[in-house]
Amino acid sequence: MSNQTPASDTPDTASRADIRADIRGVLIQAGGTRLLLPNATIAEVLSYAPPAPIEGAPRWLLGHTRWRGWTLPLIAFGELSGLAREQGGLGSKVVVLKALSAASRLPYFALLTQGFPRLVTVSADSLLVDGREDEVLPHGVQARVLLNDDAALLPDLEAIEAMIGEALAQAA
Repeated sequence: MSNQTPASDTPDTASRADIRADIRGVLIQAGGTRLLLPNATIAEVLSYAPPAPIEGAPRWLLGHTRWRGWTLPLIAFGELSGLAREQGGLGSKVVVLKALSAASRLPYFALLTQGFPRLVTVSADSLLVDGREDEVLPHGVQARVLLNDDAALLPDLEAIEAMIGEALAQAA
């Protein structure tokens, strides 16, 4: 009879399973709140430059910004969600995000932020939904969360992409 521990119970296997459950996230300060995004959605962080205005666009669609040959819509999350008035300026950054929706005509869009994003590790143990099931969330928000006791919002990127598409179509 063998006294070996099954492979699934060894410390090395258990720690590897925990590592696989962790994902890299990014906390971004935008619109007076923190947003939690998967790191994989971020293409680049740029210094803020005033965007080219889009006539007839809603307040949250600040205009177009240039990036690597692309003309990207720049949004202000605080304005879009109704949480805060927001404009770019000294110290502002622009985060270029990869579009998630297959229906999106643009592969990227840009988000106005305050300061640099902060890389974080997100595990099942460190992330809790913070809010009631019947709570009405702001526009473009999927959930309120706590990450290691830090409050953040999970943006609904697909809904935001759809809102951008509608706003651009109406402004055209």
